[in-house]
Amino acid sequence: MQDYGFGMFLRILEYVAGCAGTTLIKIDRFYPSSQLCSVCGKKNPETKDLSVREWCCPKCGTQHDRDRNSAINILNEGTRMFLSA
Repeated sequence: MQDYGFGMFLRILEYVAGCAGTTLIKIDRFYPSSQLCSVCGKKNPETKDLSVREWCCPKCGTQHDRDRNSAINILNEGTRMFLSA
């Protein structure tokens, strides 16, 4: 039931995006958005634990909020996919 609801949500989102003249880009569900530093790109496997809400990049030292960093990485990946299509 939960998958059906999300599938319906995606169809509605695609429809609304089409009406607005924009494109909906879907990134891979296994893209490690919360594990990648949005500044230098270093993958931090320690952040797989969902209880880790903030982390510091071991390579560049940037302090990250997990959700904000993930949103930046998703935006960047979607933009990359759109531009390469």
